[in-house]
Amino acid sequence: MIENIRRHLENTLGDRYPFSSRSRIPQVEEYVLSEFRRYGLATSRDEVQFNGAVFSNLIAEIPGSPDAVIVAAHHDAVEGSPGADDNASGLAALLQCAQLLAGRKMRRTVRFISFHLEEFGMIGSADYVRRLKAQGQSVAGMVSLEMIGYTDSARGSQQMPAALKWKYPDRGDFIGLVANGRSKQLLDSYARALRRVPGLPVETLTVPFNGWVFPATRLSDHSPFWDAGYPALLVTDTSFFRNPHYHLPSDTLSTLDLEFIAKVTEGVAAAVEALAASGS
Repeated sequence: MIENIRRHLENTLGDRYPFSSRSRIPQVEEYVLSEFRRYGLATSRDEVQFNGAVFSNLIAEIPGSPDAVIVAAHHDAVEGSPGADDNASGLAALLQCAQLLAGRKMRRTVRFISFHLEEFGMIGSADYVRRLKAQGQSVAGMVSLEMIGYTDSARGSQQMPAALKWKYPDRGDFIGLVANGRSKQLLDSYARALRRVPGLPVETLTVPFNGWVFPATRLSDHSPFWDAGYPALLVTDTSFFRNPHYHLPSDTLSTLDLEFIAKVTEGVAAAVEALAASGS
């Protein structure tokens, strides 16, 4: 699995800023879609209009009942950063989850989505959720894979807001799971699956008021799902609370812990399969 993850990272790193990446984003999008197709999944582009241009969310799915289980990451990056942890790491895990689960029969539809324009305020996911809601579609649970590749086992490497420091380790070697109140059951099921992965420390956080009391917990594509009333979960290495390369040119492949990404991927895939298999 680690070599697959490395290959995904190598094929998705680089300039992915939507308004300057004239060639790289199309290359990355074609890579993502071709990988989905290679696993035997049906794919589609979900078009999003923004600032006078058209962008694409990338979708693949394992068909089942309409009560969908959604696994997501985003493929854009900030200007001037190769975006290894943010968010090629999540994208690599998304692709690996799709490969692990493709071909398995599920009761619920499993939908893999690479959202665009996350760095502009979750534009791609918000647009997608608006249409889901308008169409009356149900979601059993959504998970956003957002920066899952950076670890540091040194004491003091993990920062937290003052109100939370007492509750969490000060070593940045765990994966974090964040839910709103409506998503507590989803959080518990994912936490159980991830804690079964040997050598993977897991920490959880439930936030009230859809995360508005702690805005950093809203900074990924799960937040439009929260706001629409869908159960959703953030899976993260805690971003700028740990990773000193956040949004910088130094956010490179060499800074990532590929074994950690593989462990997180294994746990997420198991959780998705359990949720999808339990539906009617």
